[in-house]
Amino acid sequence: MNIHQVFEAFNSLRVLVIGDVMLDSYVWGKVDRISPEAPVPVVNVQKREYRLGGAGNVLLNVQALGAEAIICTVIGTDSPGDLLHNSLVEKGLNCEGLIRSDNRITTIKERIIAGSQQVVRIDTETDKPIDRQETARLIAKAKELIPSCQVIIFEDYDKGVLTPESISEITDFANEHNVPTVVDPKKRNFLAYNNTTLFKPNLKELREGLKIDFNVDNPEELRATVQHLKETLNVKGALITLSERGVFIDFEEEIHKLPAHIRQIADVSGAGDTVISIAACCVALGLPPKSIAAISNLGGGLVCEMIGVVPIDKELLKTEAAKLS
Repeated sequence: MNIHQVFEAFNSLRVLVIGDVMLDSYVWGKVDRISPEAPVPVVNVQKREYRLGGAGNVLLNVQALGAEAIICTVIGTDSPGDLLHNSLVEKGLNCEGLIRSDNRITTIKERIIAGSQQVVRIDTETDKPIDRQETARLIAKAKELIPSCQVIIFEDYDKGVLTPESISEITDFANEHNVPTVVDPKKRNFLAYNNTTLFKPNLKELREGLKIDFNVDNPEELRATVQHLKETLNVKGALITLSERGVFIDFEEEIHKLPAHIRQIADVSGAGDTVISIAACCVALGLPPKSIAAISNLGGGLVCEMIGVVPIDKELLKTEAAKLS
């Protein structure tokens, strides 16, 4: 499959994203005075904007690649939940797997910005695991959607939507239906992702998750650590993002370390979301490990050139990928 065929094939994929979706709120204003009530700036609001955050950014990246992105998550029946649902619908994302619960609050992160300076961030959230009833609903919904999907992304932000029980049951069901599972882990459930297809921690998560330190610049130590990870979790493969050192993949009996591309880094936020989205689509198409790592690494680098959290530009990625092949 040449690079143009790969990018064309992305358009036929259905990708199920299971995990923590959040709402990012931005309030822009200006400060002309200090409050008479306390020594704090008074921000006069000029503009307000809502964006999809957490697993929502993964949905946007999957969609940007041309695939259909389907969300499977639990949010509240509160007003931030309404805003989040509206944002998903406005972006044309598939909400078949969106579960709303009276017992849960929707995660919203509000940033108050005066001029170009962030004054304060207000997080309204819970990180307690979803209850048994919500877990049962999530598992049932995932099982309903999995047979029509080509790949699953577990997008874990440690906010409680994913629990060891749901991870285990959904993974087993996916394996029975030969649907690959690609994981973007966080600390709490790191060791719960047994029997998944491709596990993608960054260097910090790898060290903390396995509770071991190693010299990443020593090829033997890196290789041994990733082998230990694969054996511990019984995963088929691991893709480790190493920021300025590039990426390392150990998958389907192939091992490759690819250097980072020299770029004008503007903002690294959201790069991991882009990498997991591309990697999952490549796994769904059955691409060889080196190609999975190369295209994902390229995409992660490209979004770092943009300011703010933005999904990948498919045409730009295709043009750059064609130069490599």
